[in-house]
Amino acid sequence: MVKYIFKRTIQSIPMLIIISIISFCLMQMAPGDPSAAYITPKMNAEQIQIIKERLGLNAPIHIQYMKWIKNVLKGDLGFSLIDFRPVSTILIERIPATLSLMGTSLLISLILSIPIGLFTGFKKNTLIDNIISTVSFIGISIPSFWFGIILIYIFSLKLHLLPSVGMHTVGKENSLLDIFQHMIMPCTVLSFYNISIYTRYIRSSTISELKQNYVRTAYAYGFSNKFIMMKYVLKNILLPIITIFCMNLPSLLTGAFVTETVFAWPGMGRLGVNAIFNYDYPVIMSITMLTSILLIVGNLLADILYSIIDPRISNMR
Repeated sequence: MVKYIFKRTIQSIPMLIIISIISFCLMQMAPGDPSAAYITPKMNAEQIQIIKERLGLNAPIHIQYMKWIKNVLKGDLGFSLIDFRPVSTILIERIPATLSLMGTSLLISLILSIPIGLFTGFKKNTLIDNIISTVSFIGISIPSFWFGIILIYIFSLKLHLLPSVGMHTVGKENSLLDIFQHMIMPCTVLSFYNISIYTRYIRSSTISELKQNYVRTAYAYGFSNKFIMMKYVLKNILLPIITIFCMNLPSLLTGAFVTETVFAWPGMGRLGVNAIFNYDYPVIMSITMLTSILLIVGNLLADILYSIIDPRISNMR
């Protein structure tokens, strides 16, 4: 297992290099000027040239890239062109907010979608299955920003039950109850979408497993439906559940761009949106690379968990 992990880690290095090169080139080709945040209308051409030279923007693109990658390997992600602070400091400030929101929504999604998916798969084509499937299709189809705005309109503007935006109420920064109240609506938006997708995956896997011979054999031995579902079927649908979880691993730290923006949640997603609109290239590059690393780690984690659950997979390597 250690040898396999080491091998996969080594294989991921060229992939990360390719991703960084493509991302860096796209940043260079994107409209806008990274030095715009430092330039004022009163500056002359010579002063503008000095600023660009100090920022390293006059160097050829491959020189800029080599300088950037060298700094990244040292742990220096650069400075934000908007906040004029180290990018690493900004990310560390934003990660807890995103981790709390995304972690809670992912946990709720898994806890609810697994039993719902098993139940609808077992009750295939019944009335309750059709109702849940319809709700799932609605959850997958409706835009998250629209759903978020509707929740804000109902529960904040009309009923005055929940705060509409942000993570804290002024003066209640240390109140867990206040944070929970702010989290309810964005967490509902994220969870509803995730539950809808996960339920469809698990339902499909459950229907497929119920057609297998081992289920017929278990019924022939007189085992109850509950025992078969929990003892055999659930174990065999863990692979798609692991895939779902590991593919969502990057979102735990990089956040949900749309939902965090709608609810002004001070996390990584909103930071990414602001960075894009303000041409804050160091922040964009850092979030892109962080997402790429987490995606690779998620794939590696999925492979490891596959091997633990089904040893036959490890023998196929």
